[in-house]
Amino acid sequence: MARPNEEVEALLREYADLLSITGDGAFKQRAYERAARAIGGHPTDVATLDTKALREIPGVGRSIADKVAEYLRTGRVAAVEETRASIPSGVRALLDIPTLGPKKAMTLYRELGVSSVDELMAALRDDRVAGLRGFGPKARENIEHGVAVLRQSGGRIRLDVALGVAEEAVARLSEVPGCERCACAGSVRRMRETIGDIDVLAAADDPEPLMAAFCELPLVDEVVSRGRKKTTVRTAEGLQLDLRVLAADSWGAGMLYFTGSKAHNIRLREIAVRKKLKLSEYGLFDAKTGRKRAARTEEQVYRRLGLPWIPPTLREDRGEIAAAQRHELPTLVTERDLRGDLHSHTDLTDGVAPLTEMVAAAAARGYHYYAVTDHAPELRMQRMTREKALAQRARLREMAGRFGRLKLLHGTELNIDEHGEVDWPAEFLAEFDLCVASIHSHFELDRDAQTRRLLRACENPYVHVIGHPTTRKLGRRTGIDIDLDAVFAACARTGTALEINSHPNRLDLDDEQILRARTHGVRFAIDSDAHAPTHLDHVRFGVAQAQRGWLTKDEVINTWPLTRLRRFLDQRGKRGS
Repeated sequence: MARPNEEVEALLREYADLLSITGDGAFKQRAYERAARAIGGHPTDVATLDTKALREIPGVGRSIADKVAEYLRTGRVAAVEETRASIPSGVRALLDIPTLGPKKAMTLYRELGVSSVDELMAALRDDRVAGLRGFGPKARENIEHGVAVLRQSGGRIRLDVALGVAEEAVARLSEVPGCERCACAGSVRRMRETIGDIDVLAAADDPEPLMAAFCELPLVDEVVSRGRKKTTVRTAEGLQLDLRVLAADSWGAGMLYFTGSKAHNIRLREIAVRKKLKLSEYGLFDAKTGRKRAARTEEQVYRRLGLPWIPPTLREDRGEIAAAQRHELPTLVTERDLRGDLHSHTDLTDGVAPLTEMVAAAAARGYHYYAVTDHAPELRMQRMTREKALAQRARLREMAGRFGRLKLLHGTELNIDEHGEVDWPAEFLAEFDLCVASIHSHFELDRDAQTRRLLRACENPYVHVIGHPTTRKLGRRTGIDIDLDAVFAACARTGTALEINSHPNRLDLDDEQILRARTHGVRFAIDSDAHAPTHLDHVRFGVAQAQRGWLTKDEVINTWPLTRLRRFLDQRGKRGS
């Protein structure tokens, strides 16, 4: 189940979207968006706060605090429900289409009576949108692309959401008397960026208490089927969970089988057949006699097949078995390897927490160094100025030594414009410890233009890291059209690192792109892109993405000691001097 903070964040974001449809003003809409971010990132459970305490959260004024309190007290907000009722449900459904936007959705409804995705596609096919303002050829192409993105998602949900549900289920089931072991398997264990359903495995002599407890979990809205070996339930949000109960002496074989992937398991079964063995979820057996050869642990099963244990994040049939046979599996980067975070924001721009809170949260994670990289002035809504940047730098220097071993770096997130230029002149950029450069606009440019702007940014000697390189947002926006191999080659040539943005709605680069980039010799930075203290924990997802891309810690610059990192940063800057 979503924690109260996340429920409230989703409600306020929905209200902001509804306000943009009704035309109640951009200022009010942005106020609710900011409050949503602040509450979603707030470390304290908002269900424990009264109205006065809610108003102490940055960006939460009296009106918003009253609505949050109303929701926590009653499960509803009258103003939100009234606004929902004023907008046809079909228009609200259209908001799920990436690239469409609330105003265009309302125009389609008012002018053409479009109130579903199918009706929208029919209107596009019949060219009935041709006469509508704002629906030119490029806009129509973007809408078709957005519909394709929506349909491609196929009801899959983000990893962080699925992992939260899976971990809650595992924690509760582990407390059931008679449960010897319990863990999640499937694509959640492989840490795929989106999840279709959740597989949970448990070991017990008697499955019945576990099955009963599973059906009674607070997150369960519907019991789809119940059996002695497998039970399936569904949450109110439509997420399916399957629980399978095994004997303890089959645990390893079951975990291997149900973790997958299917293609990885097929490869293992092929090896088993060649060794005159048979592999199933119950164990590895002699094909002729039926005698069990291995089952209790995954390590035993792999070893009996002539392989070392293969980390779940690699089990996608992308060469991991051949590498294991050659004893060439990489030692994957882990979250413990990270010595710092090189991309984060404060309330000076679009973050929701002040500088001191962000630094304290970084220190609490045991980091050796931490970079503050608020936005630069090209993103005008952030209202950044040279004077504000210098004042922040002075504050960071004043804070030096107050947080143990933590060293503070003053950075900036630059905006890459349509020509590949970035904010601020070279002489000012040279004064920052670190510059991350990212694309935040002009997503519609063609492949050549997008590639040129990124190549130009890579060539800029003051740009150390390219942030969220493809700009994608899972389920909302696909990446820009670029020649990735050209960008990867440029990064390797210039010594520019590529970010693995850990925010679970980005995870950009994706795992396959990481695999391609590392063949060029690219260096990477696993960053949180935190806008609140709790967001620093997002690096867990970025690390998983890096593992799925076969990265070792030496390939990730923020696993390096600060002296080595500074040499890397200084070498970039010297090219511009």
